[in-house]
Amino acid sequence: MPAHFRSAELFARAVRVIPGGVNSPVRSFAAVGGRPIFFARGAGSRIYDVDGNEYIDCVCSWGPLILGHAHPLVVERVQRVVEEGMTFGACIEAEVEMAELLTSAVPSVEMVRLVSSGTEAVMSAVRLARAYTGRDDIIKFDGCYHGHSDGLLARAGSGVATLSLPDSPGVPPDYAAHTIIAPYNDLDAVRAIIERRRDAIAAVIVEPVAANMGVVAPAEGFLEGLREITTEIGALLIFDEVITGFRLGRSGAQGLYGVTPDLTTLGKIIGGGFPVGAYGGRREIMQMIAPAGDVYQAGTLSGNPVAVAAGLETLRLLGEPGVYEGLERLGEALEGALSDAATEASVPSSVSRAGSMLTLFFAPQPPRDYVSARSAAINRYGAFFRAMLEHGVYLPPSQFEALFVSTAHTAEDIQQIAQAARAALG
Repeated sequence: MPAHFRSAELFARAVRVIPGGVNSPVRSFAAVGGRPIFFARGAGSRIYDVDGNEYIDCVCSWGPLILGHAHPLVVERVQRVVEEGMTFGACIEAEVEMAELLTSAVPSVEMVRLVSSGTEAVMSAVRLARAYTGRDDIIKFDGCYHGHSDGLLARAGSGVATLSLPDSPGVPPDYAAHTIIAPYNDLDAVRAIIERRRDAIAAVIVEPVAANMGVVAPAEGFLEGLREITTEIGALLIFDEVITGFRLGRSGAQGLYGVTPDLTTLGKIIGGGFPVGAYGGRREIMQMIAPAGDVYQAGTLSGNPVAVAAGLETLRLLGEPGVYEGLERLGEALEGALSDAATEASVPSSVSRAGSMLTLFFAPQPPRDYVSARSAAINRYGAFFRAMLEHGVYLPPSQFEALFVSTAHTAEDIQQIAQAARAALG
């Protein structure tokens, strides 16, 4: 069993000066038990903690590291940029190059604005949708996460079409009241909301492949139905592709499923491991943003040279022939490894996968929505996480997060994960 003495010491220090000892809640291990691990470095598919323990990384910083840790060409490009200046708070050539790349790759994006996080991208896209439509209400889906802005930290009320309630202290009820919750993959629920509030709906926002209730794929016709409904009532369709953008393919989920939203939010991979976000869409909508229009949004570090450089190099490497086909094979192999291990151990389970992102649920059928995802044996996942950690595999410390593979993962890594899973479940 790996020792974590140094991590324990650091966590004891952290809880005295950082709320909960962590700078993002899921890092706390609260969902799986135990204390968080502090990491020191990463290389390829491996990460190393401060106690010197080595793990195969199936988190990849929650998705951005699609090339693995410290890819030499990304590191080299970042080093060159850092030597020239880390930030200017002014225009740079590379941000134009990034905008040109995004508008050429993502079907819905004719113009794009760079920001510093996914939360900021979504917050700005929602504001823009309200300004464009002149309406106030947003429909989101239970279990889909769109950052921690006040209006989107909402939970469902007593019925499908009721007003929502705040899901965090500090969020005024009036903020959450304009966010209406529907079950994921349920077009009938969306139509019921539309019947009551047709003229109030500014936008429907959705993760086209849900990845914050674990990976849950869209049911056949779900995304197409949302496109049809929003077009019919004059609302905007927003795809939150912070996770799926450049993960499921060059054109993200919208390219994979052939459904084009009005606005798209991006993040993670387009920063190559640095803080980044972006939102984009049809030209007529995006032209409403200041200084072209009156919808205000600004950011000191937007289009940061280091983040843009890392993102451009990452996207360049992803454009090489066969990259996504290779990621698909790795994702399929990992799915098979986990499924086989659970079957051998006679443990009821299912693996829900979309490309190189997947989730193991301790439930006989893959979930369709947040309710069915929560019906899985969550405590069993916590035990599985801890056992896998002992066998040198780092999984997401939450049932409701995705596993990711990168181009740095190998067939040998998958075999080691399979062996660890058999031992953990045996």
